[in-house]
Amino acid sequence: MRAIGFITCVLSLWSCLAFAQAPGASAPQAERSSSPDAQARLQGVALVRALRAGGLVIYFRHTATDFSRNDQSMRSYDDCANQRLLSEQGRADAKAIGQRITALKLPLGSVLASPMCRTMEHARLMFGTATPTAPMRERTEPNQYPGLKRLLSERVPDGSNRWMVGHGTPFRAVAGAPHLAEGEAIVLKPTGDGWVVLARLAVADWAALPMR
Repeated sequence: MRAIGFITCVLSLWSCLAFAQAPGASAPQAERSSSPDAQARLQGVALVRALRAGGLVIYFRHTATDFSRNDQSMRSYDDCANQRLLSEQGRADAKAIGQRITALKLPLGSVLASPMCRTMEHARLMFGTATPTAPMRERTEPNQYPGLKRLLSERVPDGSNRWMVGHGTPFRAVAGAPHLAEGEAIVLKPTGDGWVVLARLAVADWAALPMR
């Protein structure tokens, strides 16, 4: 009798395990993070609707540049002759993104750019205007960009967005990996003391966003 009882118990346990692993069986769901870095990604129509509703920060790393030049000899932010500048592809990409943003009827609000020549040119090609904003690239100590972090975190009124064109290294220092590619944008919902990532958009992704 003891042997029969033991076998019955083992079979019962095996049945429970098999059910738990069955395709239709329900399983405990992982708790969703509520931290400012939670990856709540939007795509397609849902992303366009969120962008139209506003209240978001859209941060771009400048589009493609000419890496045969560098910034080592620059004397000021206006010294474009001694800075790395947008390539012809970068200029074309910035214009195309701006045209798509207009076609999608996305609200603007403020347009901020790092005062470097390549970021200002990207912003102006995309929107026709930009406010040079030094805190986007000013570092207080290694990997500390408090001005950029504040601008990414500050809430934005509904019906408006904060568009920013900056650099990859300061953004990575503030937000962590992965590093933004040239022309890549990240869409954030600011929370006042941080943000939630809603989407990442490569240059080609803008053309794929639906008009409806």
